[in-house]
Amino acid sequence: MGNGFGSLYIGASGLQNAQYALNTTANNLANVNTTGYVRQQVRFADKTYNKLKDPNKNVNMQQYGLGVSIGDVVHARDIFLDKSYRQENGRKGFYTSFYEITDYVQDLFQELNGEQFKQSVSDLHQAFQELEPNMDNSTQQNLVLEKADLLLSRTKSLYDDMKSYQSNINEQIKDDVDRVNKIGNRIYELNLQIQKVEAGGQETAMTLRDERDNLLDELGGYGSVSIKEDATGFTYVDFESTPFIDDNKCYNIGLQEDKETGFYTPYWTQLSDVDKQQYVRVFKKNEVISTDLNTDVGSIKAKLLARGDGYGTYQDLESEEAYDRISGCTMMETEAQVSALLHNIVTKINDAYCPNKTVDTDVTYTDADGNQVSLKGKKVLDAANCAVGEDGQLPPRELFTRVGMDRYTKVTGDDGNTYYVYNEEDENDPTTLYSLNNISINKELRKQITLMPYKNQNGTDYPLGEKLMSLWNDKGMTLNPYDKKPRTFEGYYDKLIGQIGNDGSTFQSASETLTGALSSIDNQRQQTMGVSSDEELTHMIKFQSAYNASSRFMTVISQMTELIVTGLK
Repeated sequence: MGNGFGSLYIGASGLQNAQYALNTTANNLANVNTTGYVRQQVRFADKTYNKLKDPNKNVNMQQYGLGVSIGDVVHARDIFLDKSYRQENGRKGFYTSFYEITDYVQDLFQELNGEQFKQSVSDLHQAFQELEPNMDNSTQQNLVLEKADLLLSRTKSLYDDMKSYQSNINEQIKDDVDRVNKIGNRIYELNLQIQKVEAGGQETAMTLRDERDNLLDELGGYGSVSIKEDATGFTYVDFESTPFIDDNKCYNIGLQEDKETGFYTPYWTQLSDVDKQQYVRVFKKNEVISTDLNTDVGSIKAKLLARGDGYGTYQDLESEEAYDRISGCTMMETEAQVSALLHNIVTKINDAYCPNKTVDTDVTYTDADGNQVSLKGKKVLDAANCAVGEDGQLPPRELFTRVGMDRYTKVTGDDGNTYYVYNEEDENDPTTLYSLNNISINKELRKQITLMPYKNQNGTDYPLGEKLMSLWNDKGMTLNPYDKKPRTFEGYYDKLIGQIGNDGSTFQSASETLTGALSSIDNQRQQTMGVSSDEELTHMIKFQSAYNASSRFMTVISQMTELIVTGLK
């Protein structure tokens, strides 16, 4: 040995590094239940060797070492499992959000509590059945009025509840975007701190990295993320295929608020010109949703799709082009279908009470401005084939009225006859529509129920009851423009609920499957980065034994040195 005290250096290094290993093991045990903590694993290495002389062909190199050192403390993660976990977490967030929304919509219909909404449709049908044998019975007429009012109020209540839930989803979207921005800003701060700590190449910023990786896992649940780390430890993040965090800053996501609905739409602040109202959307809502295309990722996207951009009405179901704009938007589509159900019931009942016909002759009349207006092709009351109330007056009263809009305008044709011109619905004028917010029960019938039509103008029986009953057997409704199977009112409702239930079941199944897959991936990750208390206790015993061995080694060397020094006296 070139230096008699060299063995003390070896023993000291053993003591010191065994203590470091014990500290690392204790840190692992202390964080066994800490979310996102990655276990630290000690790797030992030899210290520098000193040569005694150069070797030759026949003599081995003679050298001595200075003991052991900590070669590295491994911060073990699997980047491939991390990538898979974050993608599947985003996909799970997508389907779970859709499932929660469809499940809530089902609850709004109260299907699980006695089919309350459907019952209101059936009750009106029952009221007409009881009215048919005695059309002039005021008690049965009042029952019809009551059940019609109940259907109207329940439909409005259901529709308002769905609008309220849309607002709730909207607030969730805002909160989620705020959280994404907060995560992004914190990751950028951590990037800078990690660079400073690791700049010397002597230390790994393990606690900071754990926090950053945990935030990246959470970020993956909100949308599609792509992550790349450079040699300095700085992590670059793309969110929805757009740079979100780079070496300059975190590009926060903005929220554009619709003035009419108050709905928020996320946009990229760095790519948009707010002054010119030119926005680049974060989420592409018109793309095909597909696992193969990786477009079914992120809870925010699911909420945006399910909420839609407005409130659905029956007009959204009148053409394929209009329907395509709301297809896949759970809330808007359901609102439109509920609106369509009520609109059809209302208009068909009104048409039975007040039937129309189309004028096919060249008849004109003079309007209030003195202009000659042709009646040809217009709808007018079919006065010869309608019932009247107790007063025998024309036009008969419709059951449902539009607020501020009469059903007919009375005119006198150039042939001397009186015509009741039907005021058509105009989609450009909301006051003309038989829409949820524009319908009420006829006030005249509320005041005097005997004005409800039931007889011919000459006082004889009129088959109005049969016409009303036939409405409930008429298969004239389809769920959307692509649905080719017509249904009755109740069949339409059953199909509507069935569709929501099927969608919910599909989303639930996907969510549960992805939850299992995510758990499986996380289990694999934990095998790499997770802390096992049993394993760490084993390591602690091993390093404690190494510490004790180094201590005994130093004691022996000390005694030997003392003996040599003492023996020289």
